[in-house]
Amino acid sequence: MEELPPQVQHQIAQLQQIQQQAQAILTQKTQIELTLRENERALEELDKLGDDAVIYRSIGELLVKTDKNTVKNDLSEKKETYTLRLKTLEKQEERIQAR
Repeated sequence: MEELPPQVQHQIAQLQQIQQQAQAILTQKTQIELTLRENERALEELDKLGDDAVIYRSIGELLVKTDKNTVKNDLSEKKETYTLRLKTLEKQEERIQAR
């Protein structure tokens, strides 16, 4: 069997690299989407609670009592971060697909 020309081998290597990058981006995107959905569900449940509700937050192996506003602010900030990260990954995904 004849060996492929160096230019073709180089093109195949580039294609494989692009495929690996696309797969890595897809994996990250899926993880961020899952985390974002969990975050949104937590915010929805938090909204159902009264302002005087007792809330415990997991910190390592401890559950620490905290107030609703603190948790809501933290979750809202995380939601913004996850949303921004998701948009960034979507742009990267578009660039890779355009190659």
